[in-house]
Amino acid sequence: MIFEKLAALVAEQFNVDAETVTMETSFTDDLNADSVDIVDLSMALEEEFGIEELGEEDAASITTVGDLVRFLQSKID
Repeated sequence: MIFEKLAALVAEQFNVDAETVTMETSFTDDLNADSVDIVDLSMALEEEFGIEELGEEDAASITTVGDLVRFLQSKID
């Protein structure tokens, strides 16, 4: 459930096909995300999942979509 919502959000934010987003998708290597992209995604996550904005430490530890799914699961559950 979280992955599907997140894949759709990532696809929209990075203008890619949701079908291409996997747990192994790297924000920097596969999506060419920069710090502005990550801030935009963080704000979208806040809105979509009702979590507080990602801290710098949290953001630094999240490199793949899978990392972000696990992070969200820990915040939501």
